[in-house]
Amino acid sequence: MKQLVLFIGLIAFTATISMAQVKTPQPSPKVKVEQDFGLSTVTLEYSRPGVKDRTIFGDLVGYDKMWRTGANKNSMVTFSDKVTFGGTEVEPGTYALFTKPGATEWEVYLYTDTENWGTPEEWSDDNVAAKVMAKPMALKDKVENFTISLDNLRNETASLCIAWDHVGVMVPLTLATDEMVMATIEKTMAGPGAGDLYNAARYYRENGKDLDKALVWMKEAIAKRGELFWNTRQLSLIQADLGDYKGAIKTAEKSLALSKEAEYDPYIKANETSIAEWKKMK
Repeated sequence: MKQLVLFIGLIAFTATISMAQVKTPQPSPKVKVEQDFGLSTVTLEYSRPGVKDRTIFGDLVGYDKMWRTGANKNSMVTFSDKVTFGGTEVEPGTYALFTKPGATEWEVYLYTDTENWGTPEEWSDDNVAAKVMAKPMALKDKVENFTISLDNLRNETASLCIAWDHVGVMVPLTLATDEMVMATIEKTMAGPGAGDLYNAARYYRENGKDLDKALVWMKEAIAKRGELFWNTRQLSLIQADLGDYKGAIKTAEKSLALSKEAEYDPYIKANETSIAEWKKMK
């Protein structure tokens, strides 16, 4: 009987051990970031090792050697639309991001084979979708954890940034946002709603396109939705850009009254400033 009890106890203890699992923090935690860019999306997936009082470039990451650009599995970047990566046109898709750091210049690669734990065992130039030469920058503030980000965002341009320790590298990205927007405007204008008209008119004004067309669309948007502080504000800006300061002041005064009614200070101040400026232009 005693042996049976000991046997049962041993089974229970073994089961407890097999079910137990020690969990510790990952030394290079994974991250996945989705960044809107124009009408597109760029997704970054990589691991983030820390400096941890080590000498990074020229030591841990050797100069003039291919680097996985991060830790663990190769870092990856996904483009939802066609982009120009440092001067090379790249099709939509997912690419591994490899670099060859140097003391005065880096080589940055987009590689079509994304399933590598580290760098590929056999490098193939046929898999290189883009290669860019980039100058490293000395960063004033230390970046403890390796970071890839999309910065300097504008409608059609951005920078793919790599930063670790006191070193940073940037690769310019270009997206045909205007072409994409114009295609959606052309398609939507066949039967636009008030929001479509407003967005199209605002885009035309902000990007220096046909202001007469923008004026017509904004007036149609207001006719469909009614006079609101934000759409009358945009109408006044279009009128001013066309040189119709008298009309712009009259419209801005409507927007000012509606802004005060809505108690929306940013538009109150913006309208007051514009009216004062336009009165000098009459």
